[in-house]
Amino acid sequence: MKKRLALIITICLVVVGIVLGIVLTRGTGSQATLTTVNVTRGDIVKTVLADGSLEMPDKAYLSFGATGTVTEVLVDEGDNVTKDQVLARLDAPSLESSLEMAELQVETAEEQVRAARAQYEIALINWKAAVANTTVEKVYREQVNMNEANWETAKVTLEIAKLNLESAELNLEKAVIVAPFDGVVTDVAITEGKEITTALLASPAISLVDTSEIEMRGFIDEIDIAIVQVGQEANIILDALPDEEVKGEVAFISPVGTIRAGVVSYDTTITLENPVAGLRDGMSATAEIIIERRDDVLSIPNRYIRGTLENPIVVVLVDGQQEEREITLGLTDGINTEVLSGLEEGEKVVLPAVEERPDGFFMM
Repeated sequence: MKKRLALIITICLVVVGIVLGIVLTRGTGSQATLTTVNVTRGDIVKTVLADGSLEMPDKAYLSFGATGTVTEVLVDEGDNVTKDQVLARLDAPSLESSLEMAELQVETAEEQVRAARAQYEIALINWKAAVANTTVEKVYREQVNMNEANWETAKVTLEIAKLNLESAELNLEKAVIVAPFDGVVTDVAITEGKEITTALLASPAISLVDTSEIEMRGFIDEIDIAIVQVGQEANIILDALPDEEVKGEVAFISPVGTIRAGVVSYDTTITLENPVAGLRDGMSATAEIIIERRDDVLSIPNRYIRGTLENPIVVVLVDGQQEEREITLGLTDGINTEVLSGLEEGEKVVLPAVEERPDGFFMM
């Protein structure tokens, strides 16, 4: 009986020892694995993201304005061209003939104007010389009036001839494709000898893009659009050129929303302030639009903050002891938050355990 009692007592002592060891070990481990962070100074930047792509806005899809046979294609894909450079021509003999005829009509009308003016001036001189003779004066005055009318008619005929010449020149220009701006040829869809029919007039013959101008077109979620304004700075991140730092500025925000994947978003244009080499139309891009920033301010990571938005609290490690302290928060970038009061630079803040953070805690 005594041996059995002694065995029971021994087992109880062992169990108590194990439990006590676990408790002591857990307490020691908690202190040993305590995670802290120093309160530091840095910049806090609040941004809004816009997802989209790069775009070269000045594109031209050029085509002929007249039918005929292509006689010259003067460029290839990839060629650099300058404004007003001829890129292709049609064989358009009828248009050339119309131009020559219009030029001849102008020359003839100009001669008629000069002749009519001379006759008018002669009649005017005769009329002035015959003023003393009433009967003769009346005849010459009628001649003056008639020659003046002929001169006016000749001038009208000349204006009509000039208009016909202008029309002929415009028609002939339709048989020539000319670069509207400096750029790069991106596509040539015609070859020499190809017949351009009426059905093909609407099809692009040569495509051109101005590579000197490039911008980003992106979309901003309706939740963020209210705080985005024209003129705000942006940092543009490119998937194809991740090491490049491209700066931009918000130039346009559409007042009309677009539904994308069930979410309302707004078309936004961002101009690039420092285009770098290698940028191409269509490249995927993300813009971090700077809404607000605070430079050289005290800050801590958001995950070290407990409490609520109205009453944020941190635990500070002071001489090895944990001290709970109320703080005042400022701007946040979603990861770190500015501390306006309650902490000093260099102090250590303790990372709260998961169970210590109430559900629904929301950071600014």
